[in-house]
Amino acid sequence: MTKTAILGAGAMGESVLAGLIRAGRPLDSLLVGEKREARARELTEKHGIAVVDNVTAAQQADTLVVAVKPQVVAAVLTEVADSLRPGQIVISLAAGVTIATLEGLVPAGVVVIRVMPNTPALVGAGMSVMSPGSAATDDALAEAESLLSACGRVLTLPEKQIDAVTAISGSGPAYVFLVAEALIESGVHLGLPRDVATELAVQTLLGSATMLSETGTHPTLLREQVTSPGGTTAAALGQLEQHGLRAAFVAATAAARDRSVELAGS
Repeated sequence: MTKTAILGAGAMGESVLAGLIRAGRPLDSLLVGEKREARARELTEKHGIAVVDNVTAAQQADTLVVAVKPQVVAAVLTEVADSLRPGQIVISLAAGVTIATLEGLVPAGVVVIRVMPNTPALVGAGMSVMSPGSAATDDALAEAESLLSACGRVLTLPEKQIDAVTAISGSGPAYVFLVAEALIESGVHLGLPRDVATELAVQTLLGSATMLSETGTHPTLLREQVTSPGGTTAAALGQLEQHGLRAAFVAATAAARDRSVELAGS
């Protein structure tokens, strides 16, 4: 039986753990590396899995998921490097840490896979994009995809596209939450109770995303289906265009992409 260890038990690390448990992975095939004693006890009580130190996790696992903050990645991989072996898989969820950096921290032959996840993984609806390192095999990529798909959808893209991915799906949930905030506040401004405005906005966003996903119809066509000439939707869309909504998204995603490039180079 292959074992998977998750190093770092923050929100993203626990979301991967919970996804694997939901997907039916045996509890004795899962380990968590966590130094905080209180957090370790919490995870054991909540999920029934073994919590060990990072070195023990690296020694016992076939696949390591590095789910610590980017500034801690080097220290964690340096700590476990002597316990890593050729063919072992290291999946990094750390934003801005390149494959070259990761491969420089592990022994030769260790498979490195860089992943850009996003926070909807917390509810099993994430979007993860993985980029394979130089030692990655088809089997290693299949194992990584199986693991990540427990938290949502998975794509494989070359690393040169990761900065753009970060700008769209990595940071994307924040854009959606901002739109939700704006719709809710608008509803309140128009006289709706806040709880009603919240339910209307959230369900509208959810339903619209579901239509896009399930129908495969281009968003332009779906928008046009809602927009009657001279109607309420046309009036609203005219204001959004007048206030530069599209240009704002182009500028915002370019800024996110540029910042991702800066972080990777720092």
